[in-house]
Amino acid sequence: MNVGDKTARAVFGLTLLGFAGPALSQSYPNKPVRMIVAFAPGGGTDIVGRIVGQKLAAKWPQPVVIDNRPGAGSTVGTAMTAKAPPDGYTISMTSMSHAINATLYRTLPYDSIRDFEPIILVARAPNVLVVHPSVAAHTVKDLVALAKARPGQLNFSSSGTGGVSHLSAEWLNAVARMDMLHVPYKGAGPAMSALLGGEVQVMMATTPVSLPQIKANRVRGIAISSLLRSPLAPGMPTIAESGFPGFETDTWYGMLAPAGTPAAIVRRLNADTSRALELPDLKAALEQQGAQPAGGSPDEFRRFIQTETEKWAKAIRVAKVPSAN
Repeated sequence: MNVGDKTARAVFGLTLLGFAGPALSQSYPNKPVRMIVAFAPGGGTDIVGRIVGQKLAAKWPQPVVIDNRPGAGSTVGTAMTAKAPPDGYTISMTSMSHAINATLYRTLPYDSIRDFEPIILVARAPNVLVVHPSVAAHTVKDLVALAKARPGQLNFSSSGTGGVSHLSAEWLNAVARMDMLHVPYKGAGPAMSALLGGEVQVMMATTPVSLPQIKANRVRGIAISSLLRSPLAPGMPTIAESGFPGFETDTWYGMLAPAGTPAAIVRRLNADTSRALELPDLKAALEQQGAQPAGGSPDEFRRFIQTETEKWAKAIRVAKVPSAN
């Protein structure tokens, strides 16, 4: 076959796909859709996946089956998504770990960008910089001054090395030129318990973990990690407006499909999820997880993932976090 024949066939194939696109989208889904969650049941990604999956199943004539595949910092389930048939019947609910793992792991069984079709950024949840009540700091400026006056004497807890709570605090540690020491724990719950007990003095915690403790006056919330103030804590300033412009380390959740999934199906998934994110009860359910609906196009989500990957790569280098494999 000569080059002209190959070109003609390629153009013919694209033309057929263009005609088939609307019909393909309208008939989808005609069997159950599997949503892989690369984390154990009960975590934030799992809960958000189930919230969205229920709304999609209510709209479709087919169920959305949640398939929890935890392991190796979410890379096990993510690899399963990458290797699944690109037919729209395997999707995944992912999180910022997808962007972090691109640098945290020396080798991965997939390419974080090329092996996936981004569908939509589902939700974002800011982290909160909190301190033990005994710490003489009510603002970010206070904390920075205190940490510089007592180098190496303030400890911060995290849910584990390489996680968002660790890297967010390390990133602030670096840009503020502080010398706080990291103490990792096995999960956000134990990390917060350590702060409540005074074992550590500082934590960058998710909103579901931190806000109840702030309201109970058991910890003091200093600032929030989103660029804009959160409606979940409207009176709390952002770290960005507290002297560190551009600082942003949100927890986020989004949907991916295997690379090669037809564009018509990706658009259908994006449109149906976008409509679900506008439902008041879904918004309320996300707020219980400390999150706010996001949305946007697949291309916007693709650019977001690339930006997040670059940001976390820089944070990992600054924090000198060792490779996970």
